[in-house]
Amino acid sequence: MFIGKMTLSQSSLFGQIDDLQDLTFIERPIRRSLKTAEEIDKLTVDEDLNDIERAVYLLSSGQDVQRASVIVNLPSLVRQNPAETFRRVVPKVREVLHVAGADMQLAAAGSFLTVLQDDIVLIQTHTHSILQIVLLNLDHRDGVVSSAWLETLLSAIDALPKETIRQEILSPLVSKAQLSQSVAARLASCRILGKAAAKFESSVVKKDLLPVVRSLCQDVEYEVRSCMCRQLESIARGIGMDHTKVVVLPELVELAQDEGSTVRLAAFDTIINLLEMFDSDDRTRVIFPLVKTFCEKCFKADEAVLASLSYQYGKMCHGLSDEQHLWFLEFYKKLCCLGLQHENGHCESQPYPLELENKYALVRTNCAYNFPAMMLFADPNHFLSELYRTFSSLCHDPEISVRRTAAEGFHEVVKLLGPNVHYVHKELIILLQDDSLEVLDALLNHLQDTLELATSRGEGTGPESKQVNVPELVPALVAAEQKAASSLRWRVHEKLLQRYSCLPRVITGDQIYFRFLQRMFGIITTNSVLPVQREAARTLCMFLRYNRKQEQRQEIISKITQELAQGRSYWNRLRFLDLCEIAIDLFSKSYFCKYFLIQALELVSDPVANVRYKLCHMLPRLRSTIRLPADKHLLQQLEFCVRKLLCREKDKDVVATVRKTVLELDKMDITEPYHKRHERDLLDQKKEKEENLLLEMELLERQQSEAKLAGEKHADKKRRDSKTSLSGSKGMSGSTSGATLSTSAGKEMRRAKLARSRSLSSHPSTPKMANSDKTLKVKESGSCPGSGKSSIIPINDDTLRPHHFNVASSSSSLSPTPSTSSMPVLIRSNTSSNGSKDIQSRKLTIQRKSNSFGMQSGRE
Repeated sequence: MFIGKMTLSQSSLFGQIDDLQDLTFIERPIRRSLKTAEEIDKLTVDEDLNDIERAVYLLSSGQDVQRASVIVNLPSLVRQNPAETFRRVVPKVREVLHVAGADMQLAAAGSFLTVLQDDIVLIQTHTHSILQIVLLNLDHRDGVVSSAWLETLLSAIDALPKETIRQEILSPLVSKAQLSQSVAARLASCRILGKAAAKFESSVVKKDLLPVVRSLCQDVEYEVRSCMCRQLESIARGIGMDHTKVVVLPELVELAQDEGSTVRLAAFDTIINLLEMFDSDDRTRVIFPLVKTFCEKCFKADEAVLASLSYQYGKMCHGLSDEQHLWFLEFYKKLCCLGLQHENGHCESQPYPLELENKYALVRTNCAYNFPAMMLFADPNHFLSELYRTFSSLCHDPEISVRRTAAEGFHEVVKLLGPNVHYVHKELIILLQDDSLEVLDALLNHLQDTLELATSRGEGTGPESKQVNVPELVPALVAAEQKAASSLRWRVHEKLLQRYSCLPRVITGDQIYFRFLQRMFGIITTNSVLPVQREAARTLCMFLRYNRKQEQRQEIISKITQELAQGRSYWNRLRFLDLCEIAIDLFSKSYFCKYFLIQALELVSDPVANVRYKLCHMLPRLRSTIRLPADKHLLQQLEFCVRKLLCREKDKDVVATVRKTVLELDKMDITEPYHKRHERDLLDQKKEKEENLLLEMELLERQQSEAKLAGEKHADKKRRDSKTSLSGSKGMSGSTSGATLSTSAGKEMRRAKLARSRSLSSHPSTPKMANSDKTLKVKESGSCPGSGKSSIIPINDDTLRPHHFNVASSSSSLSPTPSTSSMPVLIRSNTSSNGSKDIQSRKLTIQRKSNSFGMQSGRE
């Protein structure tokens, strides 16, 4: 077994040696590829030659790399010595280009374009020689090279004078546009005609160019017809509106009915781009029937053209009159549902071949792109009846690209809806909770504008105008953040946190405090991506900046101090310093010095050198927040920290940084210009004013809430009192009518009260009890409806108050089986255990009060 192991190890060792030998074999050609002495001699040029002579020598007998270098440097040679360059160098370049490769051809095209576009004053012969080279290479057999020379010529037309274009370009163009020439030559002629038409007057274009244009529009090759059709826009703008109606429009109508789909598409695009040049009569009689027929044909049989049609649809509809808007709106709805079937309110893709399904998805994507334009076309006031279902279908589309495009334009839809923005609240929640991160990323681009507009009534973004269903919005925002955090695309998470800084203007401070603040702390302390942590710190500072409750602000600051400034991990302490940098920009100097500066300076004793190193870099910014002479004690603490670092620091990087920082601190008040300091002071005053305003608003809101609460309590008390007085008045009126109308009922009541008074006087009692008995007897006698004065016994009220509840306490110690009818009503209500007896006692109390009132009125 041991020998087997040795054999295995030896074989693996020999295998490694063979691999090393292979590597040495690979290195051998690299050594052989070095230049030999003979090749170096060929590349060597005499140093005594000037630039022109060296260029001529290299073009004549140099290597390809040297020739390409001369061609690239041709513009600089023209600037130095244009006469000699065109006399000696340019002819050599022309000879070299006959046999040059594609790389040298492309370099020459760029160099000649630079020469033509440069501010160098060229004489006619120089321009002629360059244009001859350009026109000669237009027919190059390599399509890439010929396209490069064509772009050079088209760009040069903008910089050349009219006479030069007419003589050097348009004169040979007639022969290039003949059917005998190649297709590439005729295609180049189409593009040159379109470019040159913008340089000349309408009369010149009509006389010299239109005959060639007509012949190319009737070319036998569909590629040439399509290319010339796309140049008709430039031709039409060159000849003017009147001639366009007579000359260009008939050509477009004919090309729109061409057998080739690319030609029809080119005609359609050109018509859409020229709609503003046609009057309403032409649009109604010619353009509208033509476009309508084109749309119907494409929808039925030509899916390839539908993509371009759907992309141009919004622009096309805005060029048509209002009479035709109904048909085009219905056709747009068909395009938005192309390839879908609706079941149970959901959009699902129909089973199509993959290629056709992709085309349909592209059509719906273009429809989503054009939705804001179609809203303007259909009038935003009719959104709910005309386009809401279509927009909801786009937001629920099974294709991610469609939903992403709808999310990109959502802010435009919200802006157009204005006060009716609540129509799309559901779609906003759906897009925020979309399964695809691409959709969320697209929505984040304008999330601040979207949220502020979606939570207002169209009259601003203040808290009084909020009407969004926040319980739906807040969970959606929380879920979106969790989805971005759980993905690997940290840039999306960073962007989302940056956009969430607008939440104080969208939702309430309590919702931010209870749903988002703890999450921000979690990201700062646990996330592993530094940009995400810093953005979370910035958003946390924004939440703190606009929080209106003093208790919540104090708790946030204490949590920042405990978890970050005094955190166990040095990474958290570094994030506290990042947060301090952000706080310096957001808060005023006084606010920062009050809550953050001392905690930052305490990190001078941090055991980790990285924290001290970062603090040293921040010392100038911390010094800029101190205002003298009010903050003189803070300046002394900062100077103490600097001295401590200079005396006790052992880390060499920190020592070097603190020495450099000391020099910056010494120069701060000297080198800074006065106007910059004044601007910074004004900005700080503005921040401090805003902070004081927030405090005043907080105090005002607290006072308003307290006043509102007191008002509600007073209203409840008043309501209860009114109910009591109402019930008393009802009992009073009932007893009065009973006393006057029913004498028998009054006699029975008097008998009952007389029996109660006798039974009460028969119980043994103390002197206090006797006084209370007197009180009760007086009350009972006063409650009788009689009018005799002998029954009124004057007793002081002070003798009644201390014994009011003594009757109740003493009555509980009386006979264990007292008569219910002989006991006072107050005692009965406290001692009775039966509900019916309680109700009866309350009725008797009301009757007694009413009788007392009747007796007093009779006595009066």
